[in-house]
Amino acid sequence: MHAWQATDRDVDQLVGGRHHDPFGLLGPHETKDGLVIRAFVPGALTLDAFDIDGAQVASLKRRHDAGFFEGLVAGRPAWARYTLKASNAGGEWWLDDPYAFEPVLGPLDDHLMVEGTHTQLYERLGAHLSLHQGVEGVAFAVWAPNAQRVSVVGDFNAWDGRRHQMRKRIDSGLWEIFAPGLGEGTIYKYEIIAADGRLLPLKADPFGFRGEFRPATGSVVARIDDFEWTDAAHLAARQYGAARHKPMSIYEVHLGSWRRGEDNRFLSYDELAEQLIPYVEWMGFTHIELLPISEHPLDASWGYQPIGLYAPTSRFGDPAGFARLVDRAHRAGISVILDWVPAHFPTDIHGLAHFDGGPLYEHADPQRGFHPDWNTAIYDFGRREVTNFLTANALFWLERFHIDGLRVDAVASMLYLNYSRKEGEWSPNPDGSNDNKDAVGFLQRANVTLYAEHPGTVTIAEESTSWAGVSAPVHAGGLGFGFKWNMGWMHDTLDYLALDPAYRPWHHDKITFGLMYAFSENFVLPLSHDEVVHGKGTVLSRMPGDDWQRFATVRAYYAFMWAYPGKKLLFMGQEFAQRGEWSEERSLDWHLTGMGPHHRGVQLVVRDLNQAYRDLPALHTGDGDPSGFRWLVVDDRAQSVFAWLRTAGEDDAPVAMIANFTPVPRPFYRLGLPKAGRWREVVNTDSANYGGSGVGNLGGVTAVEVPAHGMPASAELVLPPLATLYLKWEPERAEPATAEETPKFIATVKE
Repeated sequence: MHAWQATDRDVDQLVGGRHHDPFGLLGPHETKDGLVIRAFVPGALTLDAFDIDGAQVASLKRRHDAGFFEGLVAGRPAWARYTLKASNAGGEWWLDDPYAFEPVLGPLDDHLMVEGTHTQLYERLGAHLSLHQGVEGVAFAVWAPNAQRVSVVGDFNAWDGRRHQMRKRIDSGLWEIFAPGLGEGTIYKYEIIAADGRLLPLKADPFGFRGEFRPATGSVVARIDDFEWTDAAHLAARQYGAARHKPMSIYEVHLGSWRRGEDNRFLSYDELAEQLIPYVEWMGFTHIELLPISEHPLDASWGYQPIGLYAPTSRFGDPAGFARLVDRAHRAGISVILDWVPAHFPTDIHGLAHFDGGPLYEHADPQRGFHPDWNTAIYDFGRREVTNFLTANALFWLERFHIDGLRVDAVASMLYLNYSRKEGEWSPNPDGSNDNKDAVGFLQRANVTLYAEHPGTVTIAEESTSWAGVSAPVHAGGLGFGFKWNMGWMHDTLDYLALDPAYRPWHHDKITFGLMYAFSENFVLPLSHDEVVHGKGTVLSRMPGDDWQRFATVRAYYAFMWAYPGKKLLFMGQEFAQRGEWSEERSLDWHLTGMGPHHRGVQLVVRDLNQAYRDLPALHTGDGDPSGFRWLVVDDRAQSVFAWLRTAGEDDAPVAMIANFTPVPRPFYRLGLPKAGRWREVVNTDSANYGGSGVGNLGGVTAVEVPAHGMPASAELVLPPLATLYLKWEPERAEPATAEETPKFIATVKE
């Protein structure tokens, strides 16, 4: 055996998939005898090397029947570019040797990854279509610091983990390889051998930009950097003014069940862009919030158990299709918020769980790394590489898909070590406290980074406890979110309205108590998907009384909500008072909007409320400012009447909201107002246009200088039954919306 030849031990280890350094063995290597080329090409009987000019430079000898070849390149003392021609009884084929290429990552990637500050990590890890050293192919990179071996496998190499064994970067635990000849649409996974020698189940790419359609679980090479956006005006406009002073009326949507196609198929991203966006625009919502669209294996998880955090789900098409959906929304002036899930991840074997053979992405201590409620793994928020993965993912959606904000799921479960755990199932901090300091630090750093990198975007916390300062700046000791869901408001108001009106006087504080803390955070008022599943019914079904009373109460409730301090969120279907609980398996009951006045009336109320909310600064600029709110009637528990005043700047007209939550009309109700003169009735949820009884104030009232409720003026009103009124000081006259204004497709939509 010549000195330039590989040892039998090296060859046996290589063809057995257990060589510690395949790049040290395969490819071109300079020896004292000259340049040697070694290659592993299973199925080949002969293998020859050619230079870029087409001249043969070596005939490689087949050293092992599995397909190991090597040969000396005569007269070539230094490395040179080459390609290989293989042949067997079935014919011949050409290939570029993946081991002939230099690394695609550099020392800076190692440094930033270990430091946890690689904000564009997704541009380096994952699968990237590349032109590397003049050759087109795909550069793969993955983090698996404890693995013995990592290979990329797919149809392109017959799922043989020996053929594309990756190079390990010792300083960072990153693995990489350039695979020449591969292109967009290539399906792949990672084959990993753990530190103890176990061959693990094949893993999807944590940074994969596209996944296969379920139940398949492979990753798919996809380009996401060449979409031609047309939303520059939207991106520029969102940077002006603070979000807390702008109208934010959010339509929460599950893309898989908003509407279905024939045979109950999913609509594509493009079909959704054509149907959903015009509907949301017509309804007047300012934002769409999408339940998680990151790739996930189980439809019934609604996306809240994601495995492909960097991949828009393939259920509705490719990443470019999702980009077109966002772009269409932006051109319509509608912002897009994504539900984002950094709190936990499922333990499916092809995902992040025990990624390289042991705890890596998850915390190693089960008390901190496993969620007993959801049977999911919890990220190790104290590991820099893990929080870098998550922060880079948040930035990814904002950067690559122009997302306007992230609603962060299950924040409470992140903040507390004892969240949903019994005594003995958790361990306190050394000082006895129960806060997860690592998670708190991660959320603070992530929020600071997101707001710095993408001004004008927002983050919203789903946080259900009394944790102080969720939406306070980090420099003031807060978590740094822009907004927080007001779960207390949601529970209290729904509980109140579920009562028979006869019992509401004894629960008056269910409404008034919320105003004690309404300005402690920047709140979003959520009537979300969680309130219309698991036996809870719908907003409509919770209301007492006959059908007329139930629809009237829903209309009154929504108008009460739209005038309450805080941004608004309504889950799809509730805007037309869907009767049945939501199911991810079918479309909304769109046929209801064409059956009588009631469902249609609720839809028109929400549309008109959105218009009033956008057009009247008093209803949105002071959502987080107590100076923009004043009680007018707070103590009329006997008649279940509530009234308050919303104000904005000196040049903006004040708006009074009055709600009567009993089925009894109340004529001659004197209401204190800040100014004498004409107050126009801009909203009356008992209007006949909405299916109401038509009781009202003939378009407005005149206040006189008779003090009442601590105000210098007052007016006598007629309060319709189970209804809410808005009175605006000297408003311009506007005609009410009519059914004929509805786009044709909405009126004729079928289930």
